[in-house]
Amino acid sequence: MSFIENITKDMVLPPYEPPPPYVPPGQRLDHPDYIGNVKNFLPRCVTMVRNQTSEALGFNIRGGKEHFCGIYVSKVMPNSEANNLGVKEADQILSVNNLDFKDIEHSEAVKILKMNTVIEMELLYFPYGYNKTYEKNRLMSANSQSSR
Repeated sequence: MSFIENITKDMVLPPYEPPPPYVPPGQRLDHPDYIGNVKNFLPRCVTMVRNQTSEALGFNIRGGKEHFCGIYVSKVMPNSEANNLGVKEADQILSVNNLDFKDIEHSEAVKILKMNTVIEMELLYFPYGYNKTYEKNRLMSANSQSSR
């Protein structure tokens, strides 16, 4: 058995996902399946300042290491500082105050966010990953109902 075969023999590959439909270049500007502005998908930094740690953050999160995904913004309150700074649903929180959030448990992420008055976040708009957090919930729910 080769080295590669030995390493990959127990690997489980994710299910195949077909690529998105092809959109001809002349139709891309007005097509709902085509997002041509790559700038929207680049990491960005946002700094929020609160007077007290008891003040609301202005957004909710979902996900975490225990759910096999990153931490994502799931809701932004209208007229909040987070909303005014451009935080949006489906933003993945990559780091907070230079602490890596890519592999953190949900409860730890909440604790870190709530304990600081100055919150420097590195965000990445990643709707694909965010939508996967809902798919995992639907799969787990379907599996638990089918085992009854």
